[in-house]
Amino acid sequence: MYNLKQFEEEILKYWKTKKIFDKLRKKNKGKKPWSFFDGPITANNPMGVHHAWGRTYKDLYQRFKALQGFDQRFQNGFDCQGLWLEVETEKELGFNSKKDIEIFGLDKFSKACRERVEKFSKIQTNQSIRLGQWMDWNNSYYTMSDKNIEYIWHFLKKCNEKDWLYKGTKVLPWCIRCGTSSSQHEMSDEGYAELVHPSVYVKAKIKRRDNEFLLIWTTTEWTLSSNVAAAVNPNLNYVKVREGKEVYYLVETMLSKLKGDYTILDKIKGKDLVGLEYESFYPSIKVQKGIKHKVIAWNEVGEDEGTGIVHIAPTCGAEDYELGKGLKLPLITPALDEKGNYNDDFGWLSHRNVMEAKELIIEDLKKRGILYKIENYKHRYPICWRCKEELIFRMSSEWFIRADEVRPLMKDAADKVVWVPKHISKSMQDWLNNMDDWNISRKRYWGLPLMFYECECGKLEVIGSLKELKEKAVDKKIVDKLPELHRPWIDEIKIKCSKCGKEVSRVEEVGDCWLDAGIIPFSTLNYLEDKKYWKKWFPAELIVEMRSQVRLWFYSLLFMGITLEGKSPYKKVYAYEEVRDEKGKPMHKSLGNAIWFDEAVEKIGADIMRWMYISQNPMYFLKFSYSSAEEINRDLTIIWNLGNYIKNVCVKPSKQESSTLVNRWIISRRERIKKIVTESLEKLQPSVAIRELGKFFVEDLSRTYIRIIRDKLEDPKIQAVLYNSYFEGLKLLSPFLPFITEKIYLDIYKNKESVFLEDWSSVSKKLIDVKLEKKFENVKQVVADILSQREKAKLGIRWPLGKVSVSCEESLKEFVDIIKSQTNVKNVEFKKGKLNVLLDTKITPELESEGYSREVMRAIQSLRKKNKLERKDRIKLSINSSYDISKFSKDIKERVGAKEIIFKSKKYKIYSKEKVKGQEFEISFQKV
Repeated sequence: MYNLKQFEEEILKYWKTKKIFDKLRKKNKGKKPWSFFDGPITANNPMGVHHAWGRTYKDLYQRFKALQGFDQRFQNGFDCQGLWLEVETEKELGFNSKKDIEIFGLDKFSKACRERVEKFSKIQTNQSIRLGQWMDWNNSYYTMSDKNIEYIWHFLKKCNEKDWLYKGTKVLPWCIRCGTSSSQHEMSDEGYAELVHPSVYVKAKIKRRDNEFLLIWTTTEWTLSSNVAAAVNPNLNYVKVREGKEVYYLVETMLSKLKGDYTILDKIKGKDLVGLEYESFYPSIKVQKGIKHKVIAWNEVGEDEGTGIVHIAPTCGAEDYELGKGLKLPLITPALDEKGNYNDDFGWLSHRNVMEAKELIIEDLKKRGILYKIENYKHRYPICWRCKEELIFRMSSEWFIRADEVRPLMKDAADKVVWVPKHISKSMQDWLNNMDDWNISRKRYWGLPLMFYECECGKLEVIGSLKELKEKAVDKKIVDKLPELHRPWIDEIKIKCSKCGKEVSRVEEVGDCWLDAGIIPFSTLNYLEDKKYWKKWFPAELIVEMRSQVRLWFYSLLFMGITLEGKSPYKKVYAYEEVRDEKGKPMHKSLGNAIWFDEAVEKIGADIMRWMYISQNPMYFLKFSYSSAEEINRDLTIIWNLGNYIKNVCVKPSKQESSTLVNRWIISRRERIKKIVTESLEKLQPSVAIRELGKFFVEDLSRTYIRIIRDKLEDPKIQAVLYNSYFEGLKLLSPFLPFITEKIYLDIYKNKESVFLEDWSSVSKKLIDVKLEKKFENVKQVVADILSQREKAKLGIRWPLGKVSVSCEESLKEFVDIIKSQTNVKNVEFKKGKLNVLLDTKITPELESEGYSREVMRAIQSLRKKNKLERKDRIKLSINSSYDISKFSKDIKERVGAKEIIFKSKKYKIYSKEKVKGQEFEISFQKV
């Protein structure tokens, strides 16, 4: 009985008991290697259905390559450090700030983070196994390992030797909840949200002009206290307007933003406003003292929102900062500390939190008469990619790796990579063109300790290994006693400055978590210890992750590969979009539309999920729904039932296959499907491969071939064709759907241990007949048209018809017997022309009589099945009716296994009365 969930669990136990995966690896050991790098899943929570999409692709390709005989490492990875892990640990501990962590104790917090990794890596391992994923789970890599950390130290030392590493002050996106900056590459899809903020229009009083104001628009009212200039586009048209007693300047295209009636006094170019001085919005606070606020020119100012006059605060915005540097604008004290509180020298705002001060600022502007108006503004605004709180932009001192020197090398290497889908290549090139220097430092706790020792004398020591750390450590015993390479233990180690001899402490920052995963082509392959082993597996033939990893993992891998070896660490990249709900909305726990892996696999099974994932075009969002699972289940049921049918009818298949027309066709289809599936997988087109496999099983084998040869399966040569075709298809399907294929394989093909210990199917090109296949497609269409016309005329297939006229460009005469048998038409006339079918639906008395006989035969067969008679069982049969079908007695005997038949009133033990188109037939028989 078909029970997907039950037999999936059975197969998992079977694989484990029989050690099938171990036997597969042993079978391929020492053969040609195929290298795959697993992008590490963050060991932070149970898997959702979105995690299973990528893991299905990974398993598909590793199984495929294993069946082809390649030796593989099968190494899974877990991402273990960084802000995401910290935030979830904080939630579990009930913390809301960095202060909570410090009170709790950094040592205990680090242990709690490690425990979380250990807990969820086990859960995710079990979930991945339930999905059917084969990995060397006991050899998984963990990015929090000392070895991985040491390798990143090595990388950073190399960057320093190349003079790429530096400490700089920049305006960066900052999370006040987490107390750290984000890097540019983290500001991708998950780094923004559609938010509504109050946008304010403020009046900047122009000096030495009565009642004249620049009308300035901003969505960050909190930055007005840091304003030093106002920018206009010198090439745009601006207007001077009077509204009531006041005069305002704004861009001409945004006059609709004015509140009341107005009069245009003058039209001017933006360049005519440049140099105008205006009064500070906060003249009384200390940081604003002595600043001359002027209008400056900036070509980036637009004319389709706001007022065309932008307020500039260089310490509160990345673009403002770069503009200010170029124009040498005043750089005032950064407004906020890392918790989002205003610093000293900001008057009444000092020590207030920016989020709490927003409403107070608006009230203050209103009270002082410089607020023109407020309106809600919906825009795409940066958020913390981990805790989802709104970000601010603040000036911070961080550690960076220069990008300009490595950029052309990365671009050249990326250009040689095969990217699928193709547009991902452009995405990577666009990112590399626009990437800033890599901000690698985070002011956090559970992460890679940056081994930078910065002395007061200006000397910077970058430690590249544990060995070097011990050599330079003031107290070498502390190094020997390190429980792990994490804070707070690593912070205790001091070194002596090689320049001035002073004791120096490590900088407190930890590293960007994308350093952790980017180093794995080196750390997991023993790059520093065993170059021969590393060269065997580097670079990866393939990596697979979501499209958003262009800026993240794909980028960090490439950066580190170029830095250490001058080449890309991967040859091919397969990228896919995200999983969404059935309505196309992003899945979020907070929205209640997230679907967890355990729920889905319990409900529909792993193979159905895998089919759903693999059949999806990776260029588009996958809409996960249980209704689409039902459709997939129907096809799986057909494949399952076909397997059971073959098990029962293919008793003694011959070694030689039948070469009749229909058998040559299905053999050709079998060999060509091998070619299509193999080529599609090699081209990274798994959706094409599984679609074609579905057609082969459901349409070609089940709906077409079986129907044609069903009555001829006593022939061992035909059995051989069916048996072999299903077997070859099963092998092709196995890496896609490992559970159902293994179950069927073990049921049908006795005395074999696993479909995954078979070799991948080789193609016999001489058996492929493309012309025959094309003709057969026309035959299938002809049959379908005839059956459609029958249905329209309400004439069932058992009722024979006299003739049909078939027009076709190619001659189909050789298929006449197939067309007749499949449509129950006596004569087929062929004409040359565009494909067309005209069925004669007239029923003659002779045809009617034969039709009744076929209906009776169907009823007898049904009665045999109901009474559990086997195919070999013979019967004595009685048919009694006023309608005479005795002339078909020979056909009836052969079809229903009757030894004798009488057409008179005689009742045997098994009896039924059938009514067919107004005629009654009494049927009875007994087994002999």
